[in-house]
Amino acid sequence: METKREQWGTRFGFIMAAAGSAVGLGNIWRFPYLTGANGGGAFILIYLGFIFLIGSTVMLAEFTVGRMTQKAAVGAYKSVSRNWTFAGVMGVLSAFLIMGFYPVVGGWATAYILKSVTGLLSDSAAIGDAFGAFISAPIQPLLWTVLFMLFNIFIVIRGVGKGIEMASKVLMPLLIILLLSVAGYGLTLPGAQEGIRFLFVPDFSAVTGNTFLSALGQAFFSLSLGMGCMVTYGSYLPKDSKLPSSAGVVTVMDTFFAILAGVAIFPALFAFGMEPAVGPGLVFVVVPQIFARMGFIGPVLSLVFFVALMIAALTSSVSLLEVVVAYLMDEKKWQRSKAVIATGLVMLVLCSLASLSLGIWSGWTIPGLGVGFFDFFDILTDKVFLAIGGLFLAVFAGFQLKKEDLYRELTNHGETTFPLFDAWYFLLKFIVPVAIGIVAIFGLLDIEQPVLMITGLVIIGLLALFSKKL
Repeated sequence: METKREQWGTRFGFIMAAAGSAVGLGNIWRFPYLTGANGGGAFILIYLGFIFLIGSTVMLAEFTVGRMTQKAAVGAYKSVSRNWTFAGVMGVLSAFLIMGFYPVVGGWATAYILKSVTGLLSDSAAIGDAFGAFISAPIQPLLWTVLFMLFNIFIVIRGVGKGIEMASKVLMPLLIILLLSVAGYGLTLPGAQEGIRFLFVPDFSAVTGNTFLSALGQAFFSLSLGMGCMVTYGSYLPKDSKLPSSAGVVTVMDTFFAILAGVAIFPALFAFGMEPAVGPGLVFVVVPQIFARMGFIGPVLSLVFFVALMIAALTSSVSLLEVVVAYLMDEKKWQRSKAVIATGLVMLVLCSLASLSLGIWSGWTIPGLGVGFFDFFDILTDKVFLAIGGLFLAVFAGFQLKKEDLYRELTNHGETTFPLFDAWYFLLKFIVPVAIGIVAIFGLLDIEQPVLMITGLVIIGLLALFSKKL
C-alpha cells in the first residue's frame, strides 16, 4: 500500500525551510567575497537585477513542477516523460556530490564556534596559519564533519514536518538575530560608514564583463536551483498554497540574508583598514582577524558569527540530503530511516575523501584529472551540473509542459490570480535558458583542467543514455 505523501504543516514552515535551503554558505561566505572582488555596490545592483529576473523565475518553475507532479526530482521529470528522467537524476547526483564536500566546510564553521572562545583570536597574525593547519590535519576536521553530518541526519530522519520544518522554524529566525547582532556592532565602529558606502554606492568604473557573469552565477547558485531541492520541497506543498507569493518571499529572504552578511562584514573590514577583495579566505581568515582586534567583545561576536554560518550551512545541507532521501523513498520505496542512514553513511565516506584531500592527501590528485576529491566534487557541481541542471529545468517547464497546465497550477485552478504569468512564462521560455546557457558555457571554459570538463559532460551523456532504468 502506498503511504500518503508528507506535507508541510504551515506556509510559514515551508517558507522557512525553502529560505533555509537557499540561504547557505553561498550567502555568508561566497556573496561577500564576490562583492569585494567585483567593486561592491555595482555588483550588488547587477546581482539584484539577475536574482529577481532569473533566479525567482526558475525558483517558481521548480516549485510548480514539484507540486504539479507531487514527486521529487527524478519522479517529477519521469512522470511527464521518461525521456527527461536524466535531468532529475542529474539533480539528485548534484545534491549527492555537493554533500561530498559541503559538510566539510560546515564542519569547519562548527569547529570555529569553539575555536572562537578557546584562543583562536589571541594572536591575529597567526589566524591564517591556524586555519591552514586545521584544514590540513588528518583527524580533527573529520571529526567536525561527522558531527555536522549527524546534525543533518537527526533532522532529516524525523521527516518533513517534525524534522525539516520544525528545525527551520527555529534556526532561520535565530540566524537573523545572530547576523543582526554582528552587523549592529560593526556599524558602531569608527570608519564603518566606508564599508556601507562600498556596499551600497555603485562604482560602475569597476564593472567588467566578469562582474555580470559573477552576479548571474551567484544569483542562480544562491537560490539552490538546479539541484532538485526546490522541486523536492515543492512536492510537499498542499494544493491550496500560493506558489508565486511563496517564491517571491523566499527570493527576498535569500537576498536579505546575502546583503545582511555583507553588512555584518564590510563595515568592520573598513573600520580596521583591511582589504575587501580578499577572496574565499574572507570568512575563515580575515573575519576572525577582525574579531581579534575588537578586544573583549571579539570572541563573543566571533562565536555568534560562526554559529550563524553553521546554521546557514545546516539548513542548506538538510535540503540536499532530503533530495537524495526523497528519491530513494519515491522511486525505490525505501523507508525514510533506511534512506537517511544509508545516504548519510555514503556521504560521510565522500566527505572523508574530500577532507583528506586537503590534508595528508593534499599532494595527491585523482589520476588523469589533476585535482583532489574536494576540488573534484566542487568543480563538477559548481561549474557543470548546477547550471546545466537549471537549463534543463527551464527548457522542461517552458517547452515540455503545456502553458495552460502551468497557468492552472500557478492559479490553483482559477482560485487565485497571477497577473504576471505571461511575463514569467516569456522569461522562463526564452530569456532564462539563454542566460543560464551563458553561465554554463563560461563556467565550463573557466575550468583549468579540460579533462575535468569532459568528464562532467560524459557523465551527463551517460545519464541521458541509462537513467530510464533508474
